Amino acid sequence: MTRPNVLFVCTGNAARSVMGAALLRAAANDGGPDVTVTSAGTHSIPNLPMSVRTKGALDAVGVEDLAHRSSQLDAEIGDPAALILVFEPMHIIWIRRNLPELAARTGSLPRIARDLAAGPLATLPQRLAALELGTVDFEPWEEIVDPAGGDLPDFVEAAEQIAGLLRNLIPKLDAT
Repeated sequence: MTRPNVLFVCTGNAARSVMGAALLRAAANDGGPDVTVTSAGTHSIPNLPMSVRTKGALDAVGVEDLAHRSSQLDAEIGDPAALILVFEPMHIIWIRRNLPELAARTGSLPRIARDLAAGPLATLPQRLAALELGTVDFEPWEEIVDPAGGDLPDFVEAAEQIAGLLRNLIPKLDAT
């Protein structure tokens, strides 16, 4: 069985998606879920390092990702993903409009952390299909506010919020 690919998507692939990917990758490397982790942005300038504030936020939560370089979301990056985690309604809208074949595998990190059923009685694709992600409306409680334009405490707050949601999601990914 191949390891599922979890793709984090935000706008510029400079803050939220970077944090999510780094946090999940660290958990996987520390005996967590057997997954491949990638990240991209809907409006990214490719090959840029993460921002200084993103690095500072990751440092604050004890995670490091020195290899990150931004990527623009496209079919080549999205197709291998078993699960695509986003942070605001614009990300869902962009994916449904530009890469509709990914919509059924795309949901907000808060929704997936809350609603994804635990395995192993069903595969990850079966559990995602039950959520009807391709048509579900994004609700206000699902948004993780973009810290861009904010100060380091705003970035740390976003990293801590993402880390908390991943603590709920990781046991569900373990059972893929």
